[in-house]
Amino acid sequence: MKAMVLCAGLGTRLRPLTNRWPKPAMPLLAGPLFRYSLATLSRAGITRVGLNTHHLPEVMESVARREAADLTVSHETGEIQGTGGGIRGLRDFLRDDDFVVLNGDVLFSVDLAPVIAAHEASGAAATMVLLPMPEGETYNAVELNAEHHVRRIAGKGPGGDKLSNWHFTGVHVMTPAVFDFMAASGAEDINRDVYVRMMEKGLTVAGHVLPSKDVYWSDLGTPQRYAATHQHLLFGQVPLAAFGDRSPLAGHPRGAGNFWQHPSAQVDADVKVAGPAFFGEGCVVEAGVRLGAAVSIGRQARVGAGARLNRVAVLEGAVVPPGVQWSDVIVSPDAIVPTV
Repeated sequence: MKAMVLCAGLGTRLRPLTNRWPKPAMPLLAGPLFRYSLATLSRAGITRVGLNTHHLPEVMESVARREAADLTVSHETGEIQGTGGGIRGLRDFLRDDDFVVLNGDVLFSVDLAPVIAAHEASGAAATMVLLPMPEGETYNAVELNAEHHVRRIAGKGPGGDKLSNWHFTGVHVMTPAVFDFMAASGAEDINRDVYVRMMEKGLTVAGHVLPSKDVYWSDLGTPQRYAATHQHLLFGQVPLAAFGDRSPLAGHPRGAGNFWQHPSAQVDADVKVAGPAFFGEGCVVEAGVRLGAAVSIGRQARVGAGARLNRVAVLEGAVVPPGVQWSDVIVSPDAIVPTV
């Protein structure tokens, strides 16, 4: 089986951070977000992966090729093609058999093998992986009937009686039948356009519901959500087994204190850590630095002498000046972004 990771989005809600990295290439502790999508696929035995690019395509492809040995890339030029158009762009790569599609901008700790098996046993033309609607969120609902068939998405579709609302995780399993319902060209959405056409013609789009207690899901779509996910990882609230040796803490052994540290990190002996904290590959943390809770110093980042940080993510290549006192921010090489 093959898979596609959708990587063409603009990441507008994470600007200015996404002025440097496409969202799936955004650093998150030990690696880019894209790495964890690959880990999820690899656990299910899927190693042949495609992706689409649009925003900062050279950056996205460069990051992806560092992570994936067998990669097929579709570049979208001009108008962004949407999720449906993005999948259509890799039709030649995907159309031989059923395939998996992941949104590249989420962190999702899930075992895909049972999902794939259920899809194949169901005979559905496509399967959407769903969770209970997160409390307080306003995501568009996927509505299921009693047989767990999708009948409406974001208010579009044939509908029916006694439908229940669920949250879409960004993961699908599809048959090549989806290509028969795509427009020949132009932007379109796989959920609101392609799936709706399929349902209206009588094809089954199934909903595979996962209990929220068994998985972790975050879309990291805003600085606040990025910060929350960052803290959940450091405080051990994310099941990491799903990512294997590509987890956000992989390659960073637990130190004698409340932190993880890459062997190449240079942390002065005078640094004090309350933690949890993370010291990435090749980072430098100078004397007198004081780190509170949920602080990460990313790959090749530097923290100047005497700085005091609390609930701060210092991203790859960023520099924290000496003596500053910062809380609740994400620091990139180009910007300091508040998270509260």
